[in-house]
Amino acid sequence: MAHDRVRLEVKERDSCGSRSSRRLRHAGEIPGVLYGAGKPHPFSVGERELRRALSGGHGMHAILDVVLEGQQKTHHAVLKDYQLDPVRSTLIHVDLHEVRLDRPIQAQVGVELVGTAEGVTRGGLLSQVLREVTVEALPTSIPDRLEIDVTRFMIGDSVHVADITAPEGARILDEPEAVVASVLAPKLVVEEEELPAEEGEAAAEAEAEAAPEAEAEAGE
Repeated sequence: MAHDRVRLEVKERDSCGSRSSRRLRHAGEIPGVLYGAGKPHPFSVGERELRRALSGGHGMHAILDVVLEGQQKTHHAVLKDYQLDPVRSTLIHVDLHEVRLDRPIQAQVGVELVGTAEGVTRGGLLSQVLREVTVEALPTSIPDRLEIDVTRFMIGDSVHVADITAPEGARILDEPEAVVASVLAPKLVVEEEELPAEEGEAAAEAEAEAAPEAEAEAGE
């Protein structure tokens, strides 16, 4: 799986405090740090440029060709971490990690369930408990997502990591027996009118015995 690389021009920044970061955001810039073999490089990048780079076909798994302002060297990097504004859900900080294209990396990749499970058509409920797995591959071979066809799964069946087919050149590091999703049986709701006759009669007798006691207490 070949990834298109995205060029991203950034500006080095000297100060890293919260006040400086707020000024950058007000100016439409996102603060970030590029980590690699050497010392970290604090930088800022235009919010529009960063959004464009991370909203392409490979999304958060895009390989970025980062160029620091005033330099010619290209740093191949991937998104390592990010922070979102808790109210507006917009990017407010990014961490990039420099990588070598000829060495494997590890990344969290989303798991997508496709198809309608046979158990669901029979009244069951499909519950997904694992939404990401760790994948190791060359940076250019990290998949955007992993799919599991759940069509054949019946009520009581579970989908495991072993059911995921990794693309060529990639391997999944999670335990093969880890449960990704299960098809649960529907909850049985027993209506009052569905109670057996014996139980209904016993309940009526209990109510009748309790009535005189309640009247006596009321009289006192």
